[in-house]
Amino acid sequence: MKTYAPKLKEIERKWHVIDANGQTLGRMSAQIAKLLMGKHKAMFANNIDTGDFVVVTNAAKVRVTGKKMREKSYYRYSGYPGGIRSITLGEMLEKHPTRAVEHAVKGMLPNSRLGRAMYKKLKVYAGDEHPHKAQVAGAKVSDKGSDVK
Repeated sequence: MKTYAPKLKEIERKWHVIDANGQTLGRMSAQIAKLLMGKHKAMFANNIDTGDFVVVTNAAKVRVTGKKMREKSYYRYSGYPGGIRSITLGEMLEKHPTRAVEHAVKGMLPNSRLGRAMYKKLKVYAGDEHPHKAQVAGAKVSDKGSDVK
């Protein structure tokens, strides 16, 4: 019996809409990463991008447990002496609510050009509205990340 290898023209990409309102950030991000990689499909191959498109709405209303809102920090460095900057999760959700979800999902994807291609299929929006209504017509809308199969 031969091993099945999916072809690029055989890959069928669907659109999934996930409502992040009240969902735990880490659990939802793991489900989103699974959809972006295509691990929910029978034709999954780890060397080909077989994943689907994911639209996340209400990213500003995502939930975290414990003291993460004030103790979890995100760092960035300009490359200059004294150029390290930090921001807490609570401040990030106030200023740039989409970045918290994007950062969590990006960390769960492969660190390669394949992972960067998967990351491009993620669309995150702070509110209810998004410009992908035509693509997601008939798509499965989920208010819980674990319900999307």
